[in-house]
Amino acid sequence: MTMPDFRDYLVPDDNPRLQLARRSDLRAYGEQMLATPKAQALKAQWQAMLDETFRGITSDGTVRSDLFQLQDEGFAVEAAVEAAQAFRASLSEAQREKIAFPLDASAWRAWYNPEIPFNDLGLRLEDTAATSQQAFLHLLRQCTSARGYHKVQQVMEANQFLGEMYEITHIMNRWSFHVLLFGEPSPTQPWGWSLYGHHVAFCCFILGRQLVIAPTFMGVEPNVIARGDARDAVLFTEEERAGLTLMQSLTPEQQQRATIYRLMEDPAMPPERFNFADQRHLGGAFQDNRIIPLEGVCASEFTAQQRATLMETIAIFLDFLPDGPREARLQLIERFMDETWWSWIGGCGDRDVFYYRIQSPVVMLEFDHHSGMWLTNAHPERFHIHTLTRIPNGNDYGKALLKLLPHTL
Repeated sequence: MTMPDFRDYLVPDDNPRLQLARRSDLRAYGEQMLATPKAQALKAQWQAMLDETFRGITSDGTVRSDLFQLQDEGFAVEAAVEAAQAFRASLSEAQREKIAFPLDASAWRAWYNPEIPFNDLGLRLEDTAATSQQAFLHLLRQCTSARGYHKVQQVMEANQFLGEMYEITHIMNRWSFHVLLFGEPSPTQPWGWSLYGHHVAFCCFILGRQLVIAPTFMGVEPNVIARGDARDAVLFTEEERAGLTLMQSLTPEQQQRATIYRLMEDPAMPPERFNFADQRHLGGAFQDNRIIPLEGVCASEFTAQQRATLMETIAIFLDFLPDGPREARLQLIERFMDETWWSWIGGCGDRDVFYYRIQSPVVMLEFDHHSGMWLTNAHPERFHIHTLTRIPNGNDYGKALLKLLPHTL
């Protein structure tokens, strides 16, 4: 049997949401979509969480200290500073003012992932000249690995492909993302930038030769860019493969303990365990202070091969980091291997859909197959994927490192 094809789940032309998107500009579309009770409730909930003082994701409500340290990770900060300055110079004075935020601005935490514009912070790349768009891509390239740069560009291109499918590229395209710049680009002082919008969120904090990129959100619906030419691509297959390989390697008894819910929308789930926006994800937008208890099976009981597969899975998630910062991050994660937990929702057969989470004091990664948002599948399918990376205990947005400086902001 073949896997389900996303083309069998295309939204029909008379769909009210699609018709609204086709006849409206972005602002009018957003205003009408945000006028619904469901969207209003979600926006109010997100605002309430944004108004909280940042603490960080924890497993029990207590932030652990002494987990992170200032160090030289070999990040090429001078190239990043030069790229940030070039991007800023490519903008008009009004645009430069729009992207500029203090380092401690709450706007760091205001990222979202729907196509609906939940805020108007920063500058949308689609409103900039082609020279500015290319200048931003150069900044992205200086802060990522070659593999990571390609992955982020692919996810942006997948958004373009989705817009093309429904003839709504004025709503969803490769440039329909907010960009914000925090602080002053500097080779020695802290600064950063963020990119966010539909299926992309990338929060990049830089302190000298040290780099933190977290939280990140990357997703696709569908998980293919299928134009019938050399640009065709299938996304997030490695995260899917590695996670399933690890789960299938466990003993039946371990699989049973790792599986916290058998069904993707399980009646046993409490109300807070599933919502229409994040579905099974716990670390999504505005969840910066969420208490997420450890669940499943601890890696302390894994075999050497299973631990290696776990680290391979983690490395795939973090492949967007440049070599030095990635190696430093993986070394830190490995030091806490005996406090790392693996949990699963769904089946673990070759054709099953599933969710998994990797969680320790210094990393939280989530993978989820979703039901349709711009496709009509009522249940999760493998062609709609969301992934998240977080750094628990206060180092999302590099905030734990910032606290270690002699004079914090």
